[in-house]
Amino acid sequence: MSPPASVGDLTAALRRGDYLADRGLATAAYVSMSLHRPLLLEGEPGVGKTEIAKVLAAVLGRDLIRLQCYEGIDTSQALYEWDYARQLLHIRALSERGLADDDAVDRLFGPRFLLERPLLQAVRAGDRAVLLIDEIDRADDEFEAFLLEMLSDFQISIPEVGTIVATQPPIVVLTSNRTRELHDALKRRCMYHWIDYPSLEQEVEIVTVRQPGVSAELARKVVTAVQRLREMDLAKPPGVAETIDWARTLDFLGETTLTAEAADLTLGAVLKDREDIELARGCIDDITSVT
Repeated sequence: MSPPASVGDLTAALRRGDYLADRGLATAAYVSMSLHRPLLLEGEPGVGKTEIAKVLAAVLGRDLIRLQCYEGIDTSQALYEWDYARQLLHIRALSERGLADDDAVDRLFGPRFLLERPLLQAVRAGDRAVLLIDEIDRADDEFEAFLLEMLSDFQISIPEVGTIVATQPPIVVLTSNRTRELHDALKRRCMYHWIDYPSLEQEVEIVTVRQPGVSAELARKVVTAVQRLREMDLAKPPGVAETIDWARTLDFLGETTLTAEAADLTLGAVLKDREDIELARGCIDDITSVT
């Protein structure tokens, strides 16, 4: 599929993938794609930061390449590394046949023994890919600095192979849950957008789009209850993903409305912390009451 020609086209394309983007998010994504700038999305967990990259790849017919960040991630896990096991086997085979020489050893460091990791895969794929760099805030400062340099040129130098340059840059989406503050240098090079919790009406529509079997009445009552939960002093407030999961769980159990009893039995679908569940159970009638 050719790139969307306008913000409206992109909004419609995302909706075909069951992703409801508001005007601000769709504009940020469209500008990012059109100007070949990374899109940095921040917001609470579960509001759809990762999902938009998945849907973009699906509706545009591109490969999704995902780099999941974590504490201690280094360049070899993100860029490339050598397949040492295969290299040793190759050397042993050459030695047994008496074919080991300098040229054979040099060939050990070539494309045949190169293990491509997400960033190298994305550079090779170019505009056939969507690169998702998920939870960049979990990575160390040093990795963030390295990533900044790589994203500016979309090229990777491998001493034994040479420099690999993307003919056209991929679409790049970075996500952050703000477990730490990102450096200004990275933010300046990205199109930035904060994804907030949706309004009640928007969240009801999201639930009914993602779970068509859920009735509008049940969806509205679940969303109302979730939004009341977010107003409480919870350690882990539920995101939109949890709202969808709760509605799906209730529908699977044959519930047509959200009663206090049904909510109490299924709180584990929406809350993922023991203390949060106990707090919610203490005011379950208020959470599920009809306004």
